[in-house]
Amino acid sequence: MGSVRRGRVLATLAAGGLAAGLALAGCSASDSGDGTQTSGNAAPAAGGPGYAGADVADMSQAGGEEGKAAEQAPGAAPQAPQAAQAQAGGAGGVDLQVDQRQIIYNGSIMVRVENVERTAAEVTSLVTGAGGFVGGDKRTDDGGRSEAVLTLRVPANRFTQVVDEIAGKGTDDRREISTQDVTEDVVDLDARIVTQRARVESARRLLAQAKTINDLVSLENELGKREADLASLEGKKRRLDDLTALSTITATLLGPEAQAPAPPPEERSGFLGGLSAGWDAFLATVGVVLTVLGALVPWLVLAGLGLLVYVFVRRARRGRPTVALAGPAIPTQPAAADEPARDEEKA
Repeated sequence: MGSVRRGRVLATLAAGGLAAGLALAGCSASDSGDGTQTSGNAAPAAGGPGYAGADVADMSQAGGEEGKAAEQAPGAAPQAPQAAQAQAGGAGGVDLQVDQRQIIYNGSIMVRVENVERTAAEVTSLVTGAGGFVGGDKRTDDGGRSEAVLTLRVPANRFTQVVDEIAGKGTDDRREISTQDVTEDVVDLDARIVTQRARVESARRLLAQAKTINDLVSLENELGKREADLASLEGKKRRLDDLTALSTITATLLGPEAQAPAPPPEERSGFLGGLSAGWDAFLATVGVVLTVLGALVPWLVLAGLGLLVYVFVRRARRGRPTVALAGPAIPTQPAAADEPARDEEKA
């Protein structure tokens, strides 16, 4: 009986302890929820001036709390992420406006005019007045068949205006305009140049601290390589800046009777393109073979004539009669038949 009572007492005490533990767990959960809500409400304050001086752990904790605050207040918190995304998009060249992008303009125009020389002088003045210059000038003077090909470099913002004004000098026979967006290339080059400059400065600092000859030589070689890479990147950047700042226009001025040059052939792809390329290669091969044969014909003719002369001389030598030489008679075979008669006489 005593053992049964002890078991009941222990069971009662265990049940009471379990109930007390559950009550304490509920209270702690309620306190934790209040604390989370309080920290979530205070999270936006962490984004103020004091937030930049926090360490990595505080920044991670504040970032998580800021996300919770964003879930509780969807109308106000997402503004910061959207602004950051817009800034990143502008840096990557995605959301830039048209006038902010780096675009290379290339154009060619063919105009038939009454006087090629006078019109060429007018076009030169037009380009100079627009802030550009003439990069190339090729002319042929043949009366009504005169022709002038001008390579013009004009500012990109005056490209369309200059093309239209050149077309207004006469009859516009042909016009081709192409563009190339190099915004991403420019942004990439800028980032690589900044990184390479930092590497060059780092190599220079290490070179100043070198204490042995081996370290000095190796650091000088490394510094030279880094400076060469930096110069190459800066050269590419200058080239892109030149192409984007000044557009290229190829203006062809034709006289009244000048024949317009044929347009360049269009590149074809697919089966027909391959067939056309194969046929052109076959014709080119046949042309090369015929050229070689034409060069060998004179030598083959000379070789044939030499062979004929050799055969004729050899046959002439074979047909020439032989001449007998004077001298003592050589005994022939019948003389051997007289030997038995000589033996009989001796007997």
